[in-house]
Amino acid sequence: MKLPGLTTQIFIGLVAGIAIGWASPQVGTALAPGGEIFLRLIKSIIAPLVFSTLVVGIAGAGNMHSVGRLGLKSIILFELLTTFALFVGLFFVNVMQPGAGVHLAQEAAAGAGALVTQQPSAAELITHIFPTSIIDCMARGDVLQIVVFTIIFAAAVSAIKAKPVVDFCQVLADVMFKYTDYVMKVAPLGVAAAMAATVGHHGLAVLWSLGKLVGTLYIALIVCSLAILIPSVVFLRVPFARFVAAVREPVLLAFSTASSEAALPRALLSMEAFGVPRSIVSFVLPLGYTFNLIGTTLYLSLAAIFIAQAAGVNLPLHTQLIMMLTLMLTSKGVAAVPRASLIILAGTLTTFNLPLAGVALILGVDTVMDMGRSAINVFGNCLSAVLLARWEHLLPDCAPETAATVPEVSLSGSR
Repeated sequence: MKLPGLTTQIFIGLVAGIAIGWASPQVGTALAPGGEIFLRLIKSIIAPLVFSTLVVGIAGAGNMHSVGRLGLKSIILFELLTTFALFVGLFFVNVMQPGAGVHLAQEAAAGAGALVTQQPSAAELITHIFPTSIIDCMARGDVLQIVVFTIIFAAAVSAIKAKPVVDFCQVLADVMFKYTDYVMKVAPLGVAAAMAATVGHHGLAVLWSLGKLVGTLYIALIVCSLAILIPSVVFLRVPFARFVAAVREPVLLAFSTASSEAALPRALLSMEAFGVPRSIVSFVLPLGYTFNLIGTTLYLSLAAIFIAQAAGVNLPLHTQLIMMLTLMLTSKGVAAVPRASLIILAGTLTTFNLPLAGVALILGVDTVMDMGRSAINVFGNCLSAVLLARWEHLLPDCAPETAATVPEVSLSGSR
C-alpha cells in the first residue's frame, strides 16, 4: 500500500501528538526526547549544507559582481517585507485591542528583568556578525556567521579558480541532500513527539489562555502573508498553486516544531525543485534567517503594543511609530543572540517605560505564538528567494505543475 505524502504524514503526526499530550500528559512529556532528537538531526544538516551550497553557488558562478548585486537586492527586499510586517502588526493590535481588560501582575516582572541585561549593544551586534572560528560558529549553529565566512571563503576560491574545492563542495552538497532525505523520513515521528511534549507539559489550556492575543497574531500573520503573496502572483507572475505546494512541507514543519531552523534544509530543497537556482536559494534563505524574519518582526510590534494596552498605557500614534522605528533597527540582530525575540521585546519595553511583567504574561502562550511566527518566517524567506529569482530573470515562466513537488527519492541530481 502506498504511503501518503510527507506533508500528510507530518500533519497526521501533528494531530497525533496533540491527542497523546491531551489524553496522557505523562506520556506526552516522556516523548520529549524524541522531538529533541529530531531537531538535533535537522540542526546537524544546516552548517555543512549552507557552507557547501553557498560555495558552489558563489565560486561556481565565478562572478562576484553578481553576488554583490544579489546581496544588495536581498537587503532591499528584506527591509521592505519586514517593515510592512511591523505595520501590519501595529494595525491589527490597534484595531482588535487584545490587551484591553488584561491586568498585569507587576510582581511577575522579576524574571523578565534579567532579559534586559542580555540585550546586546549595537557594537556587539555588528562584531557578532564576524566569526572567530568557522568550527565554533558551525558548532553553535550561528547561520549568519557561517554565511559571512562562506562568502569570503567562496570569493577566495573564485579568485584562485580552485576547481577541486568547488567539486568537493558540490559532492558534499549532494551528500547532505541525501542525508536530509533520510532525516525527513522520521519527520512525522519527530513532530508527533514534539507536539505531545508541548501539550503534555502546558496542557490544552495553553491554546485558550490569552486567546485574543493569539488570535490577533494569527489573523495578522495570515493577512500579512496574503498581502505579500497576492501581488507577487498577480504582478510578478509567481505561480500560486506551485508555490503553495512547494512551501507547504517546510512551513508545516516549522509550525509543528516551532523552529524556523528545522525547516531550512527542506526549504532549500523545495525552492530548488520549484525552479529557483541553487546560487540564489543557498544565498537568500540563510541570509533571511537574520534579516527577513517576517513573522518575528510582526510579533514584536504586536506584543509591544499589547503589553502597553494590558498595562493601561495609552500610547499616542507618534510614540507607536517611534517604537516601530526602534523595532525596525533592533530586530535586524534578532537571530544573533539566544532567546532573541524576548530580549528585543524586553529592551523595547524598557526604552518606552512599559512594565516588564508583560514578558512574563506572554511567556504563557509564547509556544503557540512561536509556531505561527516560525511558519511565516519560513514562508517569507521562501517567497523572497522566488521574488529575487524573478528580479534576476532566472525563474522559469512555464514549469510543469509537478515541478514544485520535492521528490521523495534522491535529489542529488537536482540543480
